[in-house]
Amino acid sequence: MLDAAIIGMGRWGQTLVDSVQGSNDAGIRFVAGCTGRPERAAEWAARQGVRILPDFDAVLADPAVKAVAIASPHGMHAAQVVAAARAGKHVFVEKPFTLTKASAEQAVAACSAAGVVMALGHNRRFLPAVAEMKAMLADGRLGTLLHVEGQFSGPGALAYKPGMWRADRDESPLGGMGGMGIHMVDMFINLAGRIAEVTVQSHAKVIDNGLDDTTAALMRFETGATATFATLAYAPRYWRVALFGTDGVAELQGHERLTFTPREGEGWVRDFPKTDIERAELAAFAAAVAGGPAYPLPAEQAIHGVAVYEAMIGAAASGSTYRVA
Repeated sequence: MLDAAIIGMGRWGQTLVDSVQGSNDAGIRFVAGCTGRPERAAEWAARQGVRILPDFDAVLADPAVKAVAIASPHGMHAAQVVAAARAGKHVFVEKPFTLTKASAEQAVAACSAAGVVMALGHNRRFLPAVAEMKAMLADGRLGTLLHVEGQFSGPGALAYKPGMWRADRDESPLGGMGGMGIHMVDMFINLAGRIAEVTVQSHAKVIDNGLDDTTAALMRFETGATATFATLAYAPRYWRVALFGTDGVAELQGHERLTFTPREGEGWVRDFPKTDIERAELAAFAAAVAGGPAYPLPAEQAIHGVAVYEAMIGAAASGSTYRVA
């Protein structure tokens, strides 16, 4: 059993802990943690058996803690990953991994030098329907991939108030990208490979809290395939990714319903089982630490996802197409 600490006990930190706590077969349990406002999490932490320590340094100094799960503000991730690695703690870090390619490379290098496992929380990689889409690409059912479409939206911006870290434009560049859209960027990389260049439009159409609510992009993969993408921070919750190939189209709407439309013949619709993807990613992290299968998100893809995000920010600010470094 991997004894871990949760860093950040806001809504998402609690979601991560709740997904595995008390379950012996997950391979991980949370024994401690820290948070910016411990008074808000005290009752929850007591209920879950999580000791609240004074700060991050205290967590790293605790010999009972073998790993950390980082659910802190985005801008803190890079330094916290490096510090945890140097303290010999395995690291699970929420997305966005970091906010610059250079800091992502530094974080990966620190984990490699320390010999600790680093896992990035792109939980949609654990959806059975996504595994089927990857198989369809690999076995040729879709033919040559021509284009990808992605949409991940939700009304999160409604809850962002002045003083909240998510309402800080430095923490949430491009509106919904940090909380939602970065997952779709990772999905594109997972399914279709490295992204070569991006063109982005991002603006606030209806909200007035200083953040963008509408972000859309045109992308080109290194293979030559293209993609269109949007994340809306003031819209009903919606998830969709579609692969357009020469021989067929595979479309996932929501997490479970996959539709296949062949160029000729009968298509199909399949409903996949609901999956606790937070539990799945933490269990995969624990298994990797225990010497099992490698965590299914390679470090080079984690870095590339940050490079794409950084390029998107530059492209939106300049109004030009940016190559991904």
